[in-house]
Amino acid sequence: MNNGMLFIISAPSGAGKSSLIKAVLKYKFLKNIQRSISFTTRVMRPGEFNGYHYHFISKKKFFNMKKKKEFLEYEKVFDNYYGTSNKLINKILFQGKDVLLNIDFNGANKILNSIYKIKRIAILPPSKKELYKRLNKRNQDTKKNIYNRIKNLSLDMIHYYKYDYLIINDNFELSVINLCSIIFSERLRFKKQKNIFKNFFKNI
Repeated sequence: MNNGMLFIISAPSGAGKSSLIKAVLKYKFLKNIQRSISFTTRVMRPGEFNGYHYHFISKKKFFNMKKKKEFLEYEKVFDNYYGTSNKLINKILFQGKDVLLNIDFNGANKILNSIYKIKRIAILPPSKKELYKRLNKRNQDTKKNIYNRIKNLSLDMIHYYKYDYLIINDNFELSVINLCSIIFSERLRFKKQKNIFKNFFKNI
């Protein structure tokens, strides 16, 4: 069985990673790929749906899952907890599908020693000024949260050198193409293609 690859997508909040992932999943030539849905204890925002954007759960349930070691990784961000289900990731990858996992830099570091085939993609805004503009425009955060996110941007950005790929999301359409290109290029690696087309290579 040719298991799928885990693509970790990390970016500061407001850099556009959720919109990029959504656009990539709709790209007609990109098949056999699925988004991982994380668990969180934060309050559901307007326009969000349970089981689609996140699995919204109580802190009590989150800590119970953590105790049972059901998370591949988990993080506390601004007084809220986020976690990735090991079981859900396994299920998708073992079906031969690739997975897009939207987690922050700290969460990504915790998965490096896992058994999965992983490629990490960092998405960054073109500037602090642009990030501030986007956070205000989406109207989902308090002024205090926006201040904290801008303040932490410099700390977040120093992690990009650890990643395999970097996309500066200055032009959304171009960033979608770049993200799709990364996925396609990884699928076209000789070793992966050789595993997929075993019969072809066996007869030459």
